[in-house]
Amino acid sequence: MSSAQKNILLGLLITTFLAAIEVTIISTAMPTIINDLGGFELLSWVYAVYLLTSAVSVPIWGKLSDLYGRKRLFLIGIAIFLVSCTLCAFAQTMEQLIVFRFLQGIGAGAANTLSFSIIADNFDFAHRAKAQSWLSAVWGVAGILGPLAGGLLVDYLSWHWVFLVNLPFGLAAMWMIGRNLHETREPRKVIIDYGGTVTFTLGIGALLYALLSIGGGEAGVELPHPAMIPLLLLVAAVFLFLFILIERRHPEPMLPLDMLRQRGVLIPNISGFLYSFVLIALTAYFPLWIQNVLRLGATYSGMTLIPISLSWLVGAILCSRLLAKRSILFVAILGGIFVLLGSLPLAFLQPSTPNWLLIGTVFVIGLGFGIIASVSTLTVQSSVAKANRGAAGSSVNLSRTLGQTIGVAVFGVVLNTSISNASDSTAAMASGIQAIFLGTVLISALLFVSAFFFPKEAKYKTAAE
Repeated sequence: MSSAQKNILLGLLITTFLAAIEVTIISTAMPTIINDLGGFELLSWVYAVYLLTSAVSVPIWGKLSDLYGRKRLFLIGIAIFLVSCTLCAFAQTMEQLIVFRFLQGIGAGAANTLSFSIIADNFDFAHRAKAQSWLSAVWGVAGILGPLAGGLLVDYLSWHWVFLVNLPFGLAAMWMIGRNLHETREPRKVIIDYGGTVTFTLGIGALLYALLSIGGGEAGVELPHPAMIPLLLLVAAVFLFLFILIERRHPEPMLPLDMLRQRGVLIPNISGFLYSFVLIALTAYFPLWIQNVLRLGATYSGMTLIPISLSWLVGAILCSRLLAKRSILFVAILGGIFVLLGSLPLAFLQPSTPNWLLIGTVFVIGLGFGIIASVSTLTVQSSVAKANRGAAGSSVNLSRTLGQTIGVAVFGVVLNTSISNASDSTAAMASGIQAIFLGTVLISALLFVSAFFFPKEAKYKTAAE
């Protein structure tokens, strides 16, 4: 790997970490923010708008980068992210903070998808596997460490620094990318898919918000009028149907649906959807088990999730090394085995289950996450030509977002059903979480089966086709 490639990778790792950690770093800062700005009734929107806009904008950034080049769109996206971080830090009202988080999510969408596309374009297969693995590991680490970082910043500085801390790192990353990434593009006529962009944004936005509301959301996203949920689902269905019609006819579709007919694109999307189900079950409901059932406190529950971050990183590194010697199919199956084996003890979870088994369980599952997330991204990027890598890579990110969102909705309904009208809230919560983890084992089994359908080898093994 050349020095320029190392600098590019470092810049991408930084920006991906910043975008990923913004999902959770704000959680420990919100009580202080509410004390300063008020607007407690708008709390859920601070989380929801970032999740929605970062998810919806991912395919749009991906397709635009296919048309106009990765470097230009990446720098624009990160600039939007950093400007909105500054605006968030100096927000005077909760309404202003929500608007600025909306913009922040749009910028994060660029980091979420274009980082993987840039690596696919500029690294050969061997180095691509290593770089993609590191990016996948960053997601796992950022998701777990976010609340801890937010708490430290609030305790020792102020809540403003939850946003301002991004600026020096983001600017350094932009400099690294701008200085070291060089692109050559053949001029061609650009036809922008406006209809597909609008219908996709409205359809997916309505779907995600409805799903977040059904389950209560990881951040407590709720609708003031539950009757609006069927209306949101109807809006989503109509606009997504129109989106499919437009994409089939447009010469430059935002999300080429024909890609999904390729096994190297379809199967990683399915696996990404499934493992995100398992991931959200652990990150959202494992702490509830530790705190509300075992009564061990927030600090201990946070510590039990740290092994996921560590083993995710180990799994990602292991994936890159295995791909140099073994087939994609072998590595994907290995990742599925780890997730399934790690999940099996969850089917027998009891309050008397020893803590060492809980920690070992999440560690083994984290190994599987690191492997399957890395090999999924690499497979998609290596299964399509360079001109479609942005759109293809964004499809995986969208599948993962949908997996987590639908997982929150489904699991939230399961837990709420168990708790409602229960005389013993602790026993009811234990029963609900046990049902969630049993479902997690079934999802892990489906993930394991899906791994057998990965292609054996990559179609495009070099950066230059």
